[in-house]
Amino acid sequence: MPAAAMIPQFETGTPVTGLDHATALGALLASGTAYLSTLPDATFFAPQGEAWSPADHVRHLQLAGSPLLMALKLPRWLLALRFGRGPGHSRSFDEVRSLYIKALAAGGQAGRFTPRPRDPGPDSHANRMTIMKAWADVTVNLQGAVARWPETALDRQLLPHPLLGLLTTREMFSFTVYHTAHHLRRVAERAGA
Repeated sequence: MPAAAMIPQFETGTPVTGLDHATALGALLASGTAYLSTLPDATFFAPQGEAWSPADHVRHLQLAGSPLLMALKLPRWLLALRFGRGPGHSRSFDEVRSLYIKALAAGGQAGRFTPRPRDPGPDSHANRMTIMKAWADVTVNLQGAVARWPETALDRQLLPHPLLGLLTTREMFSFTVYHTAHHLRRVAERAGA
């Protein structure tokens, strides 16, 4: 079997509802954790050529998800006061994915969500477990947060995205699902190259 056939794809499906997004995030967390567990600690912390290490990708996912999680804990009226109200409908998962791919092609980068270089320390395995737990905690909490939001509120509430501008909360979850899969795919592709 060719090596490319063994690279996990980290499928997202095309989530629509809040429950769809929560399910997709859970599946990506499970498949990502399973895949990353196959990498030795040295590989997990080593840069992949000129690119981030697998550890950096995981830290980036945790860094990127944390502000969304904090925003979802705020009262919706406060978010509306700060960012305005959405149109009452959201772009599809595929449309959000396309916007993100175009932003990347135009030179979009992680900016303030770039993980700082970090030495794995004397106990790299314990450090690895800490990194994985931080990502898992954010992801599980995002799953719970989206499940608590009414479907109509997902389309009415706007949140800022550093590359894509204002997105509805549903669009932000679509981004988060695709973004997670995107980074897991990059790790797997580079590890398999």
